[in-house]
Amino acid sequence: MNQNDDIEAARQADPAAVARRVAERRDQLGLTDEMLAYQAAMAPRYLQHLLEAGPAFDPGAYLRIAAALRLTFRGLVEGRADATPGQGDAPAHPMLRHLTAAECWEMLGTHGVGRIALPVQPGPAVFPVNYTVDAGSILFRTAARSPAAPEDGLPVSFQVDRIDDRLSRGWSVLILGEAHHVTDADEVRRLSGLPGATPWAGGDRPLWVRIRADEITGRRIGGD
Repeated sequence: MNQNDDIEAARQADPAAVARRVAERRDQLGLTDEMLAYQAAMAPRYLQHLLEAGPAFDPGAYLRIAAALRLTFRGLVEGRADATPGQGDAPAHPMLRHLTAAECWEMLGTHGVGRIALPVQPGPAVFPVNYTVDAGSILFRTAARSPAAPEDGLPVSFQVDRIDDRLSRGWSVLILGEAHHVTDADEVRRLSGLPGATPWAGGDRPLWVRIRADEITGRRIGGD
């Protein structure tokens, strides 16, 4: 199976059936919702939102949930007709390793593509953006009235992850902090020269948003 097959499996998955498999496997491992959320590097409230929305909403987050439950992505999403509920084909030696803050920043590099999550109603809204790293913070450009433009001072989370073609190995970094608008003209000119400063989406996106990391955590998933 390739990555496109896995993404298609996520789109076709029944959220209720996947949530049931998560609950059954969580109980098998003796985990609480809070423990599962911590091991999957997300807030308990976001875990509950994911279980309601299904794997298509955020496949990378479901990869972390699967690893925390010692399952493969496809084992969690599709289940197996020849196995008890909640079990799938785990890697030969599955591991979920916590990354240090320095390792997290190394994974993020100088720029890349991530997702910003905004605490809106009726549930968190997640938008992909390309970012640049500067002085212990994440920055991205957007339009002032874009859905991805947070209010100045709003607490947000920012997630970056990379997975292999079979969705069985990878890493994920989660940043929590406040989003602030960059308005100083000299600072805007300086930021415009950094790698990854040009929005991939194109168009007029003059608003710079800085997320200074109050907390940064990361996980690496794979075999030994």
